[in-house]
Amino acid sequence: MTMTKAMVIGATGGTGAAITEELVRRGIDTIAFGRSRQKLERFAGRLGNPAHLTLAVGDAMRPDDLAAQAGGADVWFHCANVPYHEMASKLIPLGESVMEAAERMAVRVVAIDGIYPYGRRQADPVTEEHPKQPHTRKGKVRLEYERMLFGKRWNRAKVLIARLPDYYGPTANEASYLGSTLDAIAAGKMAFYIGNMHTPREFIYLPDAAAMIVELAGRDFAYEQNWNIPGAGLIAGQEIVKIAKAASGSAKPVIPLKKLGLSLLGIGLPVMKEVVEMLYLTEEPLTLSRDKYERFIGPVVATPFQEGIASTIKTLQMSR
Repeated sequence: MTMTKAMVIGATGGTGAAITEELVRRGIDTIAFGRSRQKLERFAGRLGNPAHLTLAVGDAMRPDDLAAQAGGADVWFHCANVPYHEMASKLIPLGESVMEAAERMAVRVVAIDGIYPYGRRQADPVTEEHPKQPHTRKGKVRLEYERMLFGKRWNRAKVLIARLPDYYGPTANEASYLGSTLDAIAAGKMAFYIGNMHTPREFIYLPDAAAMIVELAGRDFAYEQNWNIPGAGLIAGQEIVKIAKAASGSAKPVIPLKKLGLSLLGIGLPVMKEVVEMLYLTEEPLTLSRDKYERFIGPVVATPFQEGIASTIKTLQMSR
């Protein structure tokens, strides 16, 4: 199967923007679907308003909006997300809306997700066959979401799930642990780093993730399966901060946030309360196995951290 046309749902978010950029770079006709025309136009302007990019405004919670804007796209990238504190009530209805529309149109869906359904690490590295025994509320909702996506009620739509570790990159935002840290460093402000700064963890550079996900999306055999999208290895917070500060010229402090600090911040920010339950990943990190991807697709795309972090800082500074 070749991908002739794609629709990116949630095209202005962190992963959506990176995937849209990658599709456009490959010359694939792409529909960028989002709720805000203003955000979509700003994003298209940043890409230089390429000829094969079409903007589509709609609500992903409405299957009719998705079906009406799909314009013959044969692959849909479902990158739309919901805030942490709305996940239990909105994540599955959002996914169902996308799948209902995809079923109607008989298209392929690439759903972007994280590592939360795995629960605590029981093997190292974590393969796609790792038991899914989530112990957090977020992990449990995400596992239910996976079951819905692979449910028997979809006969005409085909879906694959691409699982990413924590990510960073110029399009990453407050939805990622590292996005807001790098954004503050780029702006020369005091920054927070979530978790222990000495424990190496896996992070993926979003342009790398986008390249691998688009590669997967064009392979017919890849559907109806989970795929890990691994990062460039492990790196400790102190090393990330060192690279970011050198690239930005900032000397402002970066403060690690652990349970107490996050709980205090959470008094005013519901998102922070949710991050507290995911802190186990900063103490007992998961590393995703690259074996399946390399066996069936090819080499993992892995920009070295030095290069990826410096490039992210420079891009953030230029876009201010």
